[in-house]
Amino acid sequence: MVRTTQSIRAAVEALAEREAAFARVVAKHGVPEPRSSDRGAQTLLRTIVGQQVSVAAARSMWAKLEATFGSPPDLSMLLNATDEEMRAAGMSRQKAGYIRSLAGLVLAGELELGKLPEDDEEAIALLTKIKGIGRWSAEIYLLFAEGRADVFPAGDLAVLVEIGRLLGLPEKPSEKQLRELAEPWRPYRGAAAVLAWHSYNSAVL
Repeated sequence: MVRTTQSIRAAVEALAEREAAFARVVAKHGVPEPRSSDRGAQTLLRTIVGQQVSVAAARSMWAKLEATFGSPPDLSMLLNATDEEMRAAGMSRQKAGYIRSLAGLVLAGELELGKLPEDDEEAIALLTKIKGIGRWSAEIYLLFAEGRADVFPAGDLAVLVEIGRLLGLPEKPSEKQLRELAEPWRPYRGAAAVLAWHSYNSAVL
């Protein structure tokens, strides 16, 4: 769990006992703040809207979407909206397709966001049925919206770069290599990713 102060501290302390590199991060930068997002379609809609645009642009686009389709946006209205209506709400044809994919799966009962499988890989497989939601987006959703402690977004560039640096590797590891390196960190790999971001962002600042 990385969604509460108590849970992130417990996970980070457990990791620090297993891996000296993480202990050094905590000693230097402290325990990361908890991170969470809401469970459900709205968070995934926000993910789609925010893809490949700036934070400011995503905020503006989301406001247009809510102004047109309700707050939170009504999935039935989104599913049945025309390309013209979507464009007027700031959505490209591609994003409109992704949004309809999400709305259609949820409304058809094929994707029950309140009852995702307990197995992380099964949950990721379901979430990636949504057009526009890849493995990274699915992992981020499970980590921060569901608080799944062992979900590990090993394909995240900052995680790859920072863990490689923290472990003293000669070059950035591949996603496969990082997943292998992270095996001893189970069941706290989600916190390992949060620690990597914490260190990376602190170093940038």
